[in-house]
Amino acid sequence: MKKLLVITCFLLGGMGFANAQQTSPVWPGCEDAEDVKKCFNQKLSQHVRENYEYPKNAAGEYVRGKVTISFQIDENGKVLVNSVEGAKPKVNQAAKEMILKIPEMEPGTLNGEPDARNFTVPFNF
Repeated sequence: MKKLLVITCFLLGGMGFANAQQTSPVWPGCEDAEDVKKCFNQKLSQHVRENYEYPKNAAGEYVRGKVTISFQIDENGKVLVNSVEGAKPKVNQAAKEMILKIPEMEPGTLNGEPDARNFTVPFNF
């Protein structure tokens, strides 16, 4: 009987963990959107178009390149850059500056409590 009770506790505990309620961060202006994730992606794309500043080399030419940016929306809704990987340091720095301009937002939640969310996004500039 004790074994049955222990097994039942593990099953119920596992089901509770599997049913954890998780929400995505909410970008300003997406609060009333039907699909918050879709709105987040649209706002991120718009943010990139409006805030990325192409760096120039010594000859005054625009520097282009590929980067992969890993960032986090923390429990307070603020952006933290974890890493920027790319072959061109000027592009990496410009991409980092652009990500840091993301506005503060409503953080994601896990079971009703604020929770950090990590994102990794590739860009071609």
